[in-house]
Amino acid sequence: MELNEAMIPLEVHNMKTTDSSWVLITGASGGFGEEFARQYAGQGYSLVLVARRLDRLQRLAEALRRQHPVDVVVEQVDLSSVEEVVQLHQRLLERGIAIDILINNAGHGLHGPFLDAPLDASLAMIQLDVASLTAVTHVFAQEMRTRGRGQILLVASMLAYLGVQKYAVYAAAKAYVLRLGEALHRELKPDGITVTTLCPGMSYTGFAAAAHQTLTPALKQLMMQPAPVVRAGIRALQAGRISVVPGWANKATVVFIRTTPRWLHQTVISRIMNGPD
Repeated sequence: MELNEAMIPLEVHNMKTTDSSWVLITGASGGFGEEFARQYAGQGYSLVLVARRLDRLQRLAEALRRQHPVDVVVEQVDLSSVEEVVQLHQRLLERGIAIDILINNAGHGLHGPFLDAPLDASLAMIQLDVASLTAVTHVFAQEMRTRGRGQILLVASMLAYLGVQKYAVYAAAKAYVLRLGEALHRELKPDGITVTTLCPGMSYTGFAAAAHQTLTPALKQLMMQPAPVVRAGIRALQAGRISVVPGWANKATVVFIRTTPRWLHQTVISRIMNGPD
C-alpha cells in the first residue's frame, strides 16, 4: 500500500528526554479518546494521539501543549487497516518512542435492525472494533513484553454483557473485546503487562448520534459525562484490575443482568435502549 504525505504526519514539539513515559490513545479526536488525552496530559504523560481526523487531532494537541508541559505526537492513521497499524508502530520505533500505556479506544457503533443495515457497514464495524483492536494490542504488547512492563486498556461497553436488539453486531463485537481483555489480563501478567477492560454505559460522547440512535427517556437518565468514565478507567488500569464498569447505575445494571433470566434482562435492557416495540 502506497501512502501519501497527508496520511503519515508526525508532529513532535518540545521533545524531552527519552526516559519520559508515553501514552498512545486511539480514537483520540473526540469522545472518550479526547478525554483520555486531557487526563493523561494533566498527569504529565507524553502523548501519541491517533485517529483519522487530522484537523481535530491537531487542535487538541495544540490545546494540550498550551495547558501542560508535555510532548504530543499526532498521527493520522486509518486504524481499520492492519497495515497502517504496523506502519504506525514502525514510525514510532524509528523516532525512539516506546509506548508504556496503550489506550485502545477507537471504535464505533451501529444501531438499527440487523437486516436493514448494509452488510458492508456491519463488516466495517467488526473490522475496526474487533480486528483492528486486536492488531493494535498485539503489535504494541510485543514491545511491552520485550521491555518487561506496560499497561493496556481495552474500551468495551456494558453491552458486552448481553445481546441487545438493534445493537446485535456492536454488542457481539464488544463481547469479544471484554473476553479478550479478561484472557490477556492473566496471560500477560507474568510478562509485566497489565490489561484492563473498561465497560462504559451510554455517555455524552456523540456515540448515539454517530450510531443513528434516538435516546429514550430512560436511557437519558443513565447517561454519564466522559470525565468520570475515563477517570474510572485510568484508576482501574493503575490498580491492575481486570475490568471496570463506571457509575453506580451501570454497576447495578450489570448485577441485574447477571442475576436474572435472559428473557427478563434482555426485555428490560432492550426497552431502555430502544423504547417500547
